[in-house]
Amino acid sequence: MASLLSGRRPDNLGGKNGRLAPCKRSPNCVSSQADRADAEHYIGPIAFKGATAEAMAAARRAVEAMERARIVREDRSYLYSEFSSKLLGFVDDLELLYDEKAGVFHVRSASRLGRRDFGVNRARVEKLRALIAAPR
Repeated sequence: MASLLSGRRPDNLGGKNGRLAPCKRSPNCVSSQADRADAEHYIGPIAFKGATAEAMAAARRAVEAMERARIVREDRSYLYSEFSSKLLGFVDDLELLYDEKAGVFHVRSASRLGRRDFGVNRARVEKLRALIAAPR
């Protein structure tokens, strides 16, 4: 059951030509495809060396290991999941786009509502980075 605080699912999600949607100007989004000079929004991509199928399996395992996560869509090299907050049910959108040639997941994590996220999206990506890097 969606709460009033879950917001609407964005319609600009999905990897298009190797790119994820840009972050809005509000400080509640991080992306590995943001300008590196934009310290508020930029976060490094997640390194992973391996075939796309292996990378996507690792990404799925990592997301499934996190609390209050729900995988919404998974394609060949793209995974989209929603994370809901424990108390009020705010929803954040997390996208992973694997670039096999570069050996990285591009990542974007953004809050649907509000202006600030108090570092939640950045912390989520760092936890995901650790889970994906964990021995299989």
